[in-house]
Amino acid sequence: MKFIQGLNRSQISLFPVSLEEAIDHDNEVRLIDIFVNSLNLKDFGFKCDFDENGRPAYRPAVLLKLFIYGYLNKVRSSRDLEKECKRNIEVMWLMCSLAPDHNTIANFRKDNPAAIKKVFRATVQIARHFELIGGKLIAGDSTKLRAQNSKKNNYNQKKIQRHLDYIDAKIEQYTQELSMADRDQARLIREHLSTHEARKMAYQALSQELERSGEVQISTSDPDSRMLITRNNITEVAYNVQTTVDAKHNLLIDYKVTNENDSKAMGDMLQRAADVLGHTDFTALYDKGYHTGSELKTAQELGIETLVAIPDISSASMAPDHAYNVSEFSFNAELHSYTCPQGHTLKTNGRWYKKDRNGPGRKYTAPIRVQHFKTSACKACPVVHLCTRNTQRGRVIERTEFAPYIEQNRVNLEQKELLYKRRQAIVEHPFGIIKRQWGFFYISTKKGIDKAAADVGLIFTAYNLRRLFNILGKARLEALFATDFALIEIVRALRSSKKTFSTNLNQFYNFGQLVPEYSLSHKNWQ
Repeated sequence: MKFIQGLNRSQISLFPVSLEEAIDHDNEVRLIDIFVNSLNLKDFGFKCDFDENGRPAYRPAVLLKLFIYGYLNKVRSSRDLEKECKRNIEVMWLMCSLAPDHNTIANFRKDNPAAIKKVFRATVQIARHFELIGGKLIAGDSTKLRAQNSKKNNYNQKKIQRHLDYIDAKIEQYTQELSMADRDQARLIREHLSTHEARKMAYQALSQELERSGEVQISTSDPDSRMLITRNNITEVAYNVQTTVDAKHNLLIDYKVTNENDSKAMGDMLQRAADVLGHTDFTALYDKGYHTGSELKTAQELGIETLVAIPDISSASMAPDHAYNVSEFSFNAELHSYTCPQGHTLKTNGRWYKKDRNGPGRKYTAPIRVQHFKTSACKACPVVHLCTRNTQRGRVIERTEFAPYIEQNRVNLEQKELLYKRRQAIVEHPFGIIKRQWGFFYISTKKGIDKAAADVGLIFTAYNLRRLFNILGKARLEALFATDFALIEIVRALRSSKKTFSTNLNQFYNFGQLVPEYSLSHKNWQ
């Protein structure tokens, strides 16, 4: 049987192939090269000026290209990227055969979190320019990415106290054994005592650090990471990454790395989304983890329509008979009163009370204001035992200061139930790609939330670029890049000119005549 034969490794080629010829014209590595070359990295905050003394530095563009290529191809480790520079012909072409060491590669990511965020913003601007961002419907959610910190190296006061109690018990045991031990045994026991005393001091220092910081937990390997519930009752030491996704093409328009849960995240993320989109005329979809009165107030005061799922009523808040839950009481805004299913009117004395929601082991949150609604008719009501467990006092309804915003959100959900059902398909799309296809379910950096943000920024930059490549097509995108970036250079030149911008509008207009797509009326370049 015949087989396809390979070339002799010692064979000398008469016409050697250059790196340029080895890379196909439609290879996406060329798009990465064009994209990074189009960015003004100095304006983004990358360090581009270095002292002449010592070994020359690598250009930021070179290292940024390497990282974007790596993340697009599921390679994040600095050591693996170092290897790719020496064996991957695409990387050799992209890097012009440069091969930085892994420390240089890792330091670039670690030192530039803010600048990397601006690179992500550049992908959003490109998507907006090509009208891939709808800006009318967005969805927000979070995903937990495991930190480089084990559960054993995460502590709260209860866990620290449990360790201290164990150490104290062992110290007492060794102290008793020491009085009855011979010389050799005494030496070993003293070593054990010394070890336990050192551990006790370490745990006491952690306890003091917790008290000083006001935090409820502390991590020793990655100090900003926190123990978070990932799903059901499963916990991981992780970061919580908030994201905002546009519905038109499932493109990410914003992200924020946090170490807190979702309850207080929506308001800030919607304000940021409004800044990115340039308006508040859009609808936002969120799941029930974001259903917080103060956040709904923030969103609706911005003029943003919210569709936030309503969480289930806790068992403690339910009436003995579910037909008498608070949701079954109707509120009259004009009379500022409730009417119960039996037809009785519950009124308030008009006073506001502060409700403290802070408990042991919880991070401090500001109290909320509530009003109490009740009626004397409960005393003679034949079904009072179905309405409340406190039959002596009667039914009391607490109405918070955020109730109007919660009720408006409920109305929105009832009117646009089908629209809300699109939420998962929109916002889970990036998470499925990033975590399931690419395997990026953990943070590859440690030692702080800023460094974690750099890692996440590169992940989301790669995701948006992948979406752009798939939606626009490589050939079309390359052509559009070339035209678009020519315009960018003209705008930069005009803005940097010593003459006023208005005196140079004719030059801008002439370019618009040649390329009608970029006329003076184009919204992105006014």
